[in-house]
Amino acid sequence: MTSDEFYSMIIGATSTLQEKVEDINALNVFPVPDGDTGTNMFLTMKAIEEEFTKHPDIQPTEIVNVMARGALLGARGNSGVILAQFFQGLAT
Repeated sequence: MTSDEFYSMIIGATSTLQEKVEDINALNVFPVPDGDTGTNMFLTMKAIEEEFTKHPDIQPTEIVNVMARGALLGARGNSGVILAQFFQGLAT
């Protein structure tokens, strides 16, 4: 998989998450019942996209590190932090 293909996969996942934000928010159970889990996860994924734009010539071996950094710096709420930890796990 190339860097461009991986980036496209992240864009697609973020877009799908955006479509489902309200459905996820309606679950309102994880990690705490606050009603913004989907929103926070979506904003965290958007932060990953933004981090990619700062590294236009990224090498395939660096993709997961850039994702982990973007997720951590852009994490919103508990669900965003949990999602960031997922990407950190991929990077290690």
